[in-house]
Amino acid sequence: MTSKTSRWVSATPVLVLIGLCLAVALVDPRFLSIGNMVRIAAAASAPLVLALGATFIILMGSIDLSIEGSMAFTAAVLAALVANASGSGLDLGLAALPFTLLAAAAFGLVTGLVHVHLKVPSFMASLGMGFVGVGVATVILGGERVGILDQNIRALALTRALGLPLSVYVGLLMLAVAWFIQDHTRIGRHIMALGGGEDLAAASGINVKRVRVLAFTIAGAFFGVGAVLACARLGASSALIGSGQLFTAISAVVVGGTALTGGKGGVLQTVLGVLIVVVLNNGMIILGLPSFVQQGVLGLAIILAVLLNSPRRTVAIIK
Repeated sequence: MTSKTSRWVSATPVLVLIGLCLAVALVDPRFLSIGNMVRIAAAASAPLVLALGATFIILMGSIDLSIEGSMAFTAAVLAALVANASGSGLDLGLAALPFTLLAAAAFGLVTGLVHVHLKVPSFMASLGMGFVGVGVATVILGGERVGILDQNIRALALTRALGLPLSVYVGLLMLAVAWFIQDHTRIGRHIMALGGGEDLAAASGINVKRVRVLAFTIAGAFFGVGAVLACARLGASSALIGSGQLFTAISAVVVGGTALTGGKGGVLQTVLGVLIVVVLNNGMIILGLPSFVQQGVLGLAIILAVLLNSPRRTVAIIK
């Protein structure tokens, strides 16, 4: 791929986002209203955090299919630690958040350990752990949807500052954290190195197993934050709270320009991908189109993005 072509491919997500916005705005000017922009920002907060977590795994050339199970497990832990409609919560308030996120990171840690030390391919290890997460959440919640009564948690979705829900600021904070990890920490550089070539990374002294486990742990923590935001918005905890989020997160990462083969892309590209997905969804709603049309368009977008971002050679099996 020539440098000129590479620059064009890198600019494609920006052009797609601008084109989408213009197209929807031409059909319905309400799209550009302040109220709709706020709705888009609010709707993008949880998917952004989830996609940021998935980005670290995809940058290694791996895949994490445990997102929905991780969210279910985290949501169940949160419900058990705060005031809930069943009356069984410990009512810890904001003090529940550190324990909840630790549980989410531990879930990611276990996924990473299964992948690395049992030598199970990442997509199978994470898929299996996803089912485990949903199962454990179902047991904890008794198979029911449990309302979250803690007002501190609900405030993330209901309270506004400068016209924006607090969840938007949480999303921006997690973006800053993800960018710092990727560009300014050793683990971030090692994750990128693994995506560029695992054998070369190992030869340069990088502990490949350690990096992989840490990457899944970091991703788990991000999935946990996404689950908390989803609970705040829904006002409830459910084993199905992550339903559909796997497709959205992976779509956003790939459409944003991060290559499934690893080593190319990053969290800033993921922001563009999330905005494309959310704007597409918002535009479909404004235009009154059914959701399955959005799914089909996203599916085609993923295929095109993979073709654009994959080198013209036989693509290695995802690690």
